[in-house]
Amino acid sequence: MHSSGINVLFLGKNFLRLLGGLWVTLRISLIAVLLSIPLGILFGMFMTLKNPLSKAVSRVYLECIRIMPQLVLLFIAYFGVTRAFGWNLSADASAVIVFTLWGTAEMGDLVRGALISIPKHQYDSAAALGMNKMQTFVYIVVPQTMRRLIPLTINLTTRMIKTTSLVVLIGMTEVLKVGKQIIDANRFEYPTAALWVYGVIFLLYFLACWPISMLAKKLEKRWR
Repeated sequence: MHSSGINVLFLGKNFLRLLGGLWVTLRISLIAVLLSIPLGILFGMFMTLKNPLSKAVSRVYLECIRIMPQLVLLFIAYFGVTRAFGWNLSADASAVIVFTLWGTAEMGDLVRGALISIPKHQYDSAAALGMNKMQTFVYIVVPQTMRRLIPLTINLTTRMIKTTSLVVLIGMTEVLKVGKQIIDANRFEYPTAALWVYGVIFLLYFLACWPISMLAKKLEKRWR
């Protein structure tokens, strides 16, 4: 039974279809990450402003994005906004928008934490050495902030890749959807196909995320 189940992976282009589905997941998550990083940096700097209005706006945005499940945001973007405003948003565009909003909020909070973690005496020391605000930011703040942010950003990337699997619920044919299609098409001839198909999907996610996680751990250990 096991051998017959694993054979389904090699029928036609089933394995290539799984790889194609994985690419859909990776494409959406990587686009969202690339957009979230610069937007998150700006948002994190905005959050550090000592202004009641900026604090209120950033807090509302951050809490709304964090409290609301990503699946609900996907449904709002793809089903709700499209019908309410008549916008022709594709599932792909909806997914990128939602995960960019989520990534921006998460990245912004990481940037805010990194910026406020720099001790005040370092600013005072820079001023005592004759540095202006720009020099202090470039030579003191940015290097330390980057060392704190890079491992955290890499971890955010792995979280994005895993969470992007939710796009299957708005009709996108990513790796989970492809796997279900293969299982459904061969359920009678290969009744144990689900074990092997989902096992391969697990392996594909592992191979996509494990090197990224190892890189984050290596950088954290190196810069600790």
